[in-house]
Amino acid sequence: MGERLIVVVGYAAAELLDIACVTTGLAAANGIGEPAVPYRVRVAGPGGGAIRCGSGLSLGSDEALERVTGPLDTLVVSGGTGVEGAAADPHLVAHVRRLARESRRVASVCTGAGVLAAAGLLDGRRATTHWRYAPLLAARHPEITVDPAPIYTRDGNVYTAAGITSALDLTLAFIEEDHGPDLAREVARHLVVYLQRPGNQAQMSLFTSAPPPRDALVRALVDHIAAHPDHDLGTPALAARAGVTPRHLTRLFTEHLGRSPGRYVREVRTETAAQLLASTTLTMPAVAARSGFGSAESLRQAFTERYGIAPSRYRAAMRPRAAAATARLTGRPEV
Repeated sequence: MGERLIVVVGYAAAELLDIACVTTGLAAANGIGEPAVPYRVRVAGPGGGAIRCGSGLSLGSDEALERVTGPLDTLVVSGGTGVEGAAADPHLVAHVRRLARESRRVASVCTGAGVLAAAGLLDGRRATTHWRYAPLLAARHPEITVDPAPIYTRDGNVYTAAGITSALDLTLAFIEEDHGPDLAREVARHLVVYLQRPGNQAQMSLFTSAPPPRDALVRALVDHIAAHPDHDLGTPALAARAGVTPRHLTRLFTEHLGRSPGRYVREVRTETAAQLLASTTLTMPAVAARSGFGSAESLRQAFTERYGIAPSRYRAAMRPRAAAATARLTGRPEV
């Protein structure tokens, strides 16, 4: 095969970033790596006219979706505010279904999962999408196992990515799969992306995904937990600190945070461990101790449960970020 033909499907009110992350990432791979089998990327839309993106900018399509024929290496369906109309368009959905049969790899970005779902391409599969859209996708398509947490998922030859810039994470994963990790890293560096995130990394962090709790008592305990993950943070200890019963504390956490105190503490400790793994060279037992886990094995179990990979693999994926951070601080080149 002389080239890998990638077709990115857009439509009225598609998300420009969903499309651009894919096209720019693959173009960078061609320019930097000069791979033996380069990518040829085409943007296709209904009728072949300009695609008026949700941001208001117009993007010229390379050809009409109706005229695209396989075989394709990869078919990517973008998301966007126009996905409702796209998923309800029987002609667009039929052409996506047709091209999927002629593609080695099929993918969606963000709400584009709705189009794949309408085409029946996610039936019986595990899939992700933007966390805001996930409940709606799950309600409309009970035949799909919708997981709102990961950056992207793979089930067989079908890939689904979460919100917007996760398209870049997915594209880097494609480059690594096709050409190896060295080229994927070079593309990430060229695009000034600090790291290539593992697919099972959570879309959102406890530290950024929600505003502080309205309840002053819960807010004070949340601050205490974040600042002292290695302290005794058992429910009895937290209840005593707040001057309430453990039962009442559990009720407050469930009401304001949607999880029990024990579950919240475990998630904070796991995210703290993730930050330490990415930014330090501490040994695994030291990371476990500093983040509040009793042992490296306890850390491994909690980390794998939340992120889907072992702490050692997570650190290996984050190593370029840590090296870059060190170089910026010390003025020494990365090694």
